[in-house]
Amino acid sequence: MRFKGLDLNLLVALDALLDEGSVTRAAERLYLSQPAASAALARLREWFGDPLLSPHGKRMVPTPYALRLKPMLKSVLAEMEVLIGQPTHFAPETERRRVRVCTSDYITSVVLAPLSLRLADLAPGIALEVVPPDDNAADLLDRGEIDLLIVPAEWVSLDHPARPLLEERHVVAGWNRNPLFEAGIDEAAFTQAGHVTVRIGRLARLSFAEAQLRARGITRREEVVVPGFAQVPPLLVGTQRLSVMHERLARAAAAHYPIAFAPLPFAMPPMRETVQYHRARANDPALLWLLDRLNEAVMQGDGPRLS
Repeated sequence: MRFKGLDLNLLVALDALLDEGSVTRAAERLYLSQPAASAALARLREWFGDPLLSPHGKRMVPTPYALRLKPMLKSVLAEMEVLIGQPTHFAPETERRRVRVCTSDYITSVVLAPLSLRLADLAPGIALEVVPPDDNAADLLDRGEIDLLIVPAEWVSLDHPARPLLEERHVVAGWNRNPLFEAGIDEAAFTQAGHVTVRIGRLARLSFAEAQLRARGITRREEVVVPGFAQVPPLLVGTQRLSVMHERLARAAAAHYPIAFAPLPFAMPPMRETVQYHRARANDPALLWLLDRLNEAVMQGDGPRLS
């Protein structure tokens, strides 16, 4: 198919070439021969009047012009994917699709777990694939490689629609035989204790709670640092360590581990979790239906809270 003289298949080839930085790997991804992929690159270079990819050692790197094209190309292809995949009628019970959700293990535990149970009854053909949070999560959303991004409001991309999902309070948690919980945990006891803390992604980004503590000038004596929130509870058991945990996750963890939790000995604003989706999918009926089920899963998981 051509649009204003350009073979639209070449846009798919360009996407693969820019992602792979190799004609050979792009050919494999597109199920083409290497000569066919080379011919596609030659036609693209002629059309755009730019080399697009330049040799650099054993790789080929995008030119500055190609780098400017790349986000627009990803957006166009994502919108085309939605267009051609748009059903004439959406029925949850017969829908067949995989939904990729990029989020933390905290959200997986307290929201996606109950959601998956509902989907098994209401839409057994909808599969959830959870992608761990990454420093490039916003880029994954831009490229249409994930369907939903669930993150604290502070990390929301301004380029795509966002909905509030839940508000979460934080608590201090520890082994239920830790004497600090009997004596009462004040700010001095909190800062003097050893802690289990969480760092997110390859660049070890601060969690919401850690960022709030730093803003208050509170530093913790870190004894263990882990990449996920669900790894915290077993590292508290049998120790005098403490940790700052999401209240929903602490309640869920207390059903499986001998841990206790109490209000923080200082004020911390609530964390507001937000769900985002690509702007090209703003009218996707299946995705909008799933967002409503997400909200129901949050309400289903809300029980008594600490006063």
